[in-house]
Formats: sequence, structure tokens, C-alpha cells
Amino acid sequence: MLTNAAIKELVGTQAAELVQSGMTIGLGTGTTIEWLIKALGNKIISGFEIRAVSTSEASSKLAAQYNIPLIELNDAAKIQLAIDGADEIDPQLQLIKGGGGALFREKMVASAAEKFIVIADHSKLVEQLGAYPLPVEVMMFNWKQVEKQMHRLFGKPLQLRMKKDGGPFVTDHGNYIIDISFGEITDPAAVNNTLHDIPGVIETGLFLGMARKVLIGYPDGQTEWRERIS
Repeated sequence: MLTNAAIKELVGTQAAELVQSGMTIGLGTGTTIEWLIKALGNKIISGFEIRAVSTSEASSKLAAQYNIPLIELNDAAKIQLAIDGADEIDPQLQLIKGGGGALFREKMVASAAEKFIVIADHSKLVEQLGAYPLPVEVMMFNWKQVEKQMHRLFGKPLQLRMKKDGGPFVTDHGNYIIDISFGEITDPAAVNNTLHDIPGVIETGLFLGMARKVLIGYPDGQTEWRERIS
């Protein structure tokens, strides 16, 4: 039986085979994507040519280590494929993302790509979103007012994300993240719309109708593709 890390390596390496030489791709963020970046770096050694738009400073640093050429999103005429991980995936391929704190740029890159694919281990599959706290990126300027409105609208436990060594976690774009513990989200679209109506909310970790396919890895070494029907 494979360890969780070995499953991530499995799907990351398999996803690298989807990338064709000459592509401009979107590189996601997280421990699963680290394996994708390493696999792509190995292909570059053999003459493979790609350009990548990174979704975080962490991914940018790792990509640079593996000699993957990086460009800014504004300089990408076309992104043929974006590959990223997820914190939860429901049967409709709706996602919760943002556990790594890069949800804003992840959503921008995924939206710009012609095709958005998610890779994950089997533990990320859920029947209904919400057990994983929903990350919401908010402005520093009025985060306390945003928090008050979230509590009034949803009545759910809220927490400003903190760094392990103390102090608020700050995103690559200089914002805070508030994590909302819904338990379950019966209407993700309504929750997403309500959050976006709050002044000061930058982006939510709900990725709805965006992922076309997901690649799931299992402890027995098998992988499975799931595809969104509509």
C-alpha cells in the first residue's frame, strides 16, 4: 500500500505526461504539485520546452530550481493547461481550495487556462463540500468588518488564519485569509455569491464549474480519471 506522499508522487508524475512540449501551462500550489514540478523538470533536462505561469511564490521558487521558465500571467497569450491540487472535491467536481493560501492567484490562472485539471489523493473526495474550512481571502484594511458580516450572514465559526510562529498569515498579494467552518455547504453557488457581495472579500476558495477533469490516486497504486459531465 502506498503512503500519502507516494500517492501524490504518482498523480504528479502521471499529470506531467499531459504536458506537451511548446505549451504554456499554469502551475498550481501544494505538496502534490511539487511532484508535478519535479517531473516536468526531469523532462526539461531531455530537451522538453515549456513556459509556466506560477500560482504562488513557493511554486515559483521550486520551478526555478528545476529550470522551468516562468512568465507573468499578463504576458501569457494563451495557457493551454493549468494543473493544481484541491482540498475537497465533490461528485460534480466542485472544489474547495486555498489550504496553502494561494487561492486568489490559483483561481486567476485556472480561469485563464483553456483546460483546468486537478490532481489529488483519494482522501480529498467528499460527497458534499464543507468539512474542510472554506478559505476566503480578504483585505487587511477592513478584515474585522468582513469577519463581522460573515458571522452575521452565516453564523459559523470563523478564524483569521495565523502563521505557525505567530501573527496573521499574509498571502502573496498582501491579504489575510479567514477560514469558515461550515461543516457542510448545501448550496456552494449561493455561499460564493454571498461572500463576494461583502466589500473587502477578494476571493473565495470555492472553485465551481472550473475543473474539467480530476486525477485521483489510491493507496493500491491505481489512478482514476473523473470528468465533469456538464
